[in-house]
This record gives sequence, structure tokens and C-alpha cells, in this order.
Amino acid sequence: MKIGFIGLGNMGGPMAANLVKAGHEVTGFDLSAPMPEGVAKAASAAAAAQGAEVVFTMLPNGAILRAVAVEVIPAMPKGAVLCDCSTVDVESARAVAEQAVAAGLAALDAPVSGGVGGATAGTLTFMVGGPDAAFATVQPLFDIMGQKAVHCGASGAGQAAKICNNMILGVTMIATCEAFALADKLGLDRSRMFDVVSTSSGYSWTMNAYCPAPGVGPTSPADNDYKPGFAAELMLKDLRLSQQAAEAADADTPMGQLAAALYATFVEAEDGRGKDFSAMLPRLAARHRG
Repeated sequence: MKIGFIGLGNMGGPMAANLVKAGHEVTGFDLSAPMPEGVAKAASAAAAAQGAEVVFTMLPNGAILRAVAVEVIPAMPKGAVLCDCSTVDVESARAVAEQAVAAGLAALDAPVSGGVGGATAGTLTFMVGGPDAAFATVQPLFDIMGQKAVHCGASGAGQAAKICNNMILGVTMIATCEAFALADKLGLDRSRMFDVVSTSSGYSWTMNAYCPAPGVGPTSPADNDYKPGFAAELMLKDLRLSQQAAEAADADTPMGQLAAALYATFVEAEDGRGKDFSAMLPRLAARHRG
């Protein structure tokens, strides 16, 4: 396929590189990131989209997505697919899809899970919203960049799934870190704690696969001085998106709201920016009640 790829940073760069390795013709555009090997450099986002059967975007937020969509949609040939892999608000995803359809295109919102490691290894999970035909067109490309692509429903459903998933992740990480901090103060060895919880009713992905305690369980960012696999500021972004969506949908999410407030304090008022989101453990371990 002839593919355009806009946004070639930590995630988009390796995703585009995997498409090139699989034999696809990829033209890319980014304001600052270098072009991955084999990706042709375009002078603008519109130039990257010209003649492309599929255009991928991987962008920081919904406002930037909307701005890029205004530029690239007129440049895309009729019948092409605009596939946004950013994590943005549901309203922006749906607005861009409406613009694409009005221009004779198809659109997918396809945020990812798996982080930079998954992007590099081609093991991402895609949560996809949009029409069946567009999903079928892009699925072979999802198969190159990831291990799984779930068609969640109509436009916006992919973003909804990502937001709900990461709200669970943020809440669960805080609970896991609180439990380790409490175990410390009760004199319980962290390894013994892990051995019990990882095979008991308290098990979770944040305990079993991404343990926030260094030297416990499988290797995780905690074992690398909390250098981010998933940065705390990105978790804050996703939790805020969850609360924006909850407000729009009139959904009661008290744990999600509290998690967003805790990560906001950690990132914006303390030293959490630039650290992995599991660095909530040393933050909680150093604190006292009240």
C-alpha cells in the first residue's frame, strides 16, 4: 500500500518503520522528529497524504488532530482511509470522522496500548472505532504494527475503549502502590507481599506484569529507576480524558476522579513529571496519614 504517516515521534516512528519493513511505501511528516529509515520525508502533512490509500496520524491531543485533519483531508484521494492512532477525546475523534466522511473518505479512531516497546516490537493492541469496510482495509496494517486489533464499534468507540481501559489502569496502579506502602509500614516483606497477591484475589496487571516495587516480579520500569515505559504525565492526560468523557456522558466515576487528582498533584506539584506512572509507589511510601 501507499501510506502517509503524520507524527513520527516515540510511537509513530517505530510504527512507520515496521510498515516499511513489511514492504509498504510510507511517506512521513513530523515537525521535529527524524524520519525512520525507509520513510520518505514530505514537506507538509498534506504532501504526506497525497495519493495515500491510508493515512495514519499519531498526535499529542485532539486540538492538534483537528488542525491536521483540516490540512490532510482535502489532500487525500476519494475512498482513502484516515486512521488516527492518537489518544484524544471522543468528541474530536467523532468530529474528524464526520469531516472525512463529508469529503468522501473513511475514518477510523484506533488508539493503541503497549507503549514504545510495543510500537518497536510490533505488538501493540489497537482499539478501533469506525465502519466495517475501513477496518477491513486497514486490518492487514494493524497486523504488522500490533498483535491484536479489536473493532469496538462506530466512530469514537476506539477512543472510548482506550479511555475506559486507562482509567482502570490508573486506579489500579494507585491501589497497588498503596498496598505496597501499607505493607512496608506493617513490616511485610515486599517479595512475600508479591507472592501472595500475585496468586490471590488481589492480582492485577499492575501487580503481576508491571509491579511498581523494584526487584519484585518481572522486570519493570521500577527496576530502571522509574524511567518511563508509560510516563506519569501521559497517565494524567488519559485520566483527564476519562473525566471529560464522564462529564459529557453524565457518568459517576469517583475513583477515576480521585486518580486524576492524585496524578495531577504528582505531576504538576511534585516530582512526577518524566517518571513512570508506577513511581507513585515511592511517593506514597514516603508519606504519612493525614
